Amino acid sequence: MIKLEKTDVYGWEAAIRGMRNPMNSWKKSDSFMCKESDKKCVFGCRFSDDLSTCPVYDNNDYFVIGRNDFKLMMSLAKAGPDHRKFMRFITVTVDITAPLYWWKEFDTYKVGTVANSCSTMHKIAEKEFTPDDFSHEHLISDEPVPYSAISPKQFLMDLIKTLNGCREMYLKTKDKKWWWQMIQLLPTSYNQKRTVHLNYEVLKNIYFARKSHKLDEWHDFCHWIEKLPYSELITGEVELAEQT
Repeated sequence: MIKLEKTDVYGWEAAIRGMRNPMNSWKKSDSFMCKESDKKCVFGCRFSDDLSTCPVYDNNDYFVIGRNDFKLMMSLAKAGPDHRKFMRFITVTVDITAPLYWWKEFDTYKVGTVANSCSTMHKIAEKEFTPDDFSHEHLISDEPVPYSAISPKQFLMDLIKTLNGCREMYLKTKDKKWWWQMIQLLPTSYNQKRTVHLNYEVLKNIYFARKSHKLDEWHDFCHWIEKLPYSELITGEVELAEQT
């Protein structure tokens, strides 16, 4: 299970200015902040041929990348990391709730990422444990496994009861030994929320490394990437000929 909420993407204008610095080609830039709210098309906008794809209708204060800028961005994006430095300027912030086993893999990406997480150490006893606190959509619920008399799903339910018992004892006694029981029993299916700071270059690396991963959470994360503004810069799925 993974939830991605409160996505915010910004930094487009600075990214394009910097992209055009090497060739002093700022005059060729055709991007703009579009504030159209009555579906009147701006001449030269690359969405003009298909208004159904225009993002302005979802947000009336939207930075629109022009045809010239988009063509150059796609060329640089395909040329490699040394040429697409502008993608590091395109910033993404998002709230992610995911199980600890997924966060362990996400933590591989250290460069260009920042995250503030909810504290397990300080807040583990803050609330009662419930099944919704854990990712358990794949657990077998109707049959036991070898060497066990109960199903994996029932095992988790029993563990939750044990965690709540330890929590109750900790709240009553303040004895740290009960806190240790919660910390050391907590499974990696426990869901943690983090506010994450990323950029399009990092997301490009993640997308191609993880889009075929066996974890469902990575598939959902990559689908989220595909829905970001101008995600073609990350996925590379739009040919330049389509934009000319």
